[in-house]
Amino acid sequence: MKIKTSHRFNNQNFAITLFLAPAVIGTLIFILIPTIASFGLSFTQWDLLNDIKFVGLDNYKEIFTDKVFIKILINTIVYSFSVTILGVIIPLILASILNSKIRFKEFYKTAYFIPFITPMIVSAIVWEWIFDPNIGCLNSFLHLHINWLYDTNFAMPALIIVSVWKLIGYNIIIFLAGFSGLNTELLEASKIDGANSIQTFCKITVPLLSPTVFFVIIITAISSFQVFDLIYLMTQGGPLDSTNVIVYAIYKNAFEYFRIGKASALAYVLFIIIFTLTALQWHFRKKMVYLEND
Repeated sequence: MKIKTSHRFNNQNFAITLFLAPAVIGTLIFILIPTIASFGLSFTQWDLLNDIKFVGLDNYKEIFTDKVFIKILINTIVYSFSVTILGVIIPLILASILNSKIRFKEFYKTAYFIPFITPMIVSAIVWEWIFDPNIGCLNSFLHLHINWLYDTNFAMPALIIVSVWKLIGYNIIIFLAGFSGLNTELLEASKIDGANSIQTFCKITVPLLSPTVFFVIIITAISSFQVFDLIYLMTQGGPLDSTNVIVYAIYKNAFEYFRIGKASALAYVLFIIIFTLTALQWHFRKKMVYLEND
């Protein structure tokens, strides 16, 4: 009996190992090893052709003394902060409306979600036409003549608009999932006590939904700091670096200037920023999340 049990246990272990092996190997080859290698390269000077030269902290010193990097860092923070704020508030309001008894709600859900699943290249082409200063429908509708993507004052707001538009549908779905788990008795009690829709939303709905809001804030902030494809397709960091962000700077240094060491250092600067931001959000979660316990 013990022999059969031991044999069955060994078979289960073999099956578990067999199914986990592809994921473990993939993580090791495509994530863990490149992460360790890039950290080592951040202390070197290498152009992919000549020998690797150890330079210590020179790459990090160059980054933090570069005026262009300071501008890039500010651009990244402004973009991420704006997209996070708008990408949480707007979907939350729309999800609240869709959660009520309105007609054609399924159509609206689909319409809001379509931009999220639309390939970025398609979205960029469409929005480049919308922002076109001569034939774009936005200038025509506003009766203005603004060079949206070619003006240092309007290029970043234009990208923020596109990012929020594309993100809204995904966050709406998450908020609707959160709404489905709310205690409806509290909402009904607030109506009986005479609270209007706005009071109910602010005093009851938002606190109860705060765990979902907290989750959406974190994932939206992290994804915003990692933006690349939108910048690459629509502005290439211009005009005059007004839309240049850290991930795009990593790409430029690595694959255009072939400064692999500096690109790796920039990647770890971005990692530290995202890690610090996430840690701060987690630290203050008790103030952000209703009835949060340690």
